[in-house]
Amino acid sequence: MLMRRLTFALNALLAVAIGLLIFARDWPPFGTEEEKLNAIVGQQQFDFLVWEVNAFAAKAKAALTGGHLFLAEADRKQLVLDYLALLRRAQELDGQINALYVDPNVTDPAAASADLLAELTAVRQQLTAVQPLAEAIVQDQVAAVLADEGFDVLRQAWPPVLMHMTPLPTVLIVSPRDRIERIYQRTLSPGLTTPHKEEMETAVTDHLDLSALIVPIGGMGTYPAMVQETSNLNWLAEVTAHEWGHHWMSFYPVGIYYNDPEVRVINETIASLIDQEIGAEVIRRFYPEFVPPPPPEPTDAATTPPPPTEPPPFNFNAEMAATRIRVDELLAEGKIEEAENYMEERRQLFVANGYQIRKLNQAYFAFYGAYADRPGATGSDPTGPMLQEIRAHSPSLRAFMDTIAPIRSRADLERIWQGIGD
Repeated sequence: MLMRRLTFALNALLAVAIGLLIFARDWPPFGTEEEKLNAIVGQQQFDFLVWEVNAFAAKAKAALTGGHLFLAEADRKQLVLDYLALLRRAQELDGQINALYVDPNVTDPAAASADLLAELTAVRQQLTAVQPLAEAIVQDQVAAVLADEGFDVLRQAWPPVLMHMTPLPTVLIVSPRDRIERIYQRTLSPGLTTPHKEEMETAVTDHLDLSALIVPIGGMGTYPAMVQETSNLNWLAEVTAHEWGHHWMSFYPVGIYYNDPEVRVINETIASLIDQEIGAEVIRRFYPEFVPPPPPEPTDAATTPPPPTEPPPFNFNAEMAATRIRVDELLAEGKIEEAENYMEERRQLFVANGYQIRKLNQAYFAFYGAYADRPGATGSDPTGPMLQEIRAHSPSLRAFMDTIAPIRSRADLERIWQGIGD
């Protein structure tokens, strides 16, 4: 146990070192386009330093006390499940309180919600006490799977798996209007209202003639990783593995060259492939009752095409892929306004089919097009299929990662893809 405590303490020190490397800042010269963007964002930029200090403190405390190390595996599992159940209750209470304030028939929502608020306060206090242990256990479980996959140094996952569930910032994505490319991004404080988001996006377009969109995120590759507060165990395992993938790649060209738009797509797609494999194995090994059921076997009725009078179901990924392909064509022809009008028409189609997309523009595709593990916002980008084929020809996940680690450009990916099977 002493050795494990020392290992945890060492991991905390390593986290500080990695964090300092990740968050060294560059400041643009005064009066540039980037400086003007900073002026628009103003005081809404997320304070990483404060977040990191608090996160490191929580992780160091959990590592040094090591309370979870003395629990039997069944007790560790139950602690995580109890924590997620508490979190689910907190989310339910928060929703009930909000509903009372929205209901016009409730004349005194403060009085009506008093008991719910008291319960929510008590639940949140319990969550604060248990969260460090629950996070440490999930980290251990993901790390155990990674170590078995060969990502270890002295039988410990490397880099150490560290994540912290927290209210997440949003991200302002900025793209040129004449092409789809993420040229700037700014991380913003949590809690921005929709009108405030619209105001900031409009300011970027009006003053800089750029496309802008503020998007939600599920996690961020800080160290420890920021993870959205969730009661979904499967998703938690996946996003923890996803952000660890970014940490691992940060030591190799495929991570070092992340700011290159093409390498960013490669990097994000690799992280998505990692989270699918590692997340699924964590659930299978430690929480088998949460393994998703296999898809149903097709029946004769399922394979029979619908009658001609019945329209086919709306396929979001296919429709979004078709939208991206057409937008790329219009922008390549220099038809910027036509492309933007087309995107608004398509947005309305998505909304009519139940997909609440607030804004569909170049910045939307610059962000969501970076995740090429499945069709959709990437359009005709072959990155996803190439990486999936390389993975299919790799004997293990570690072998796959070693193969793609040296990638510095799309040309490197294509060369590796063309060489598989040789």
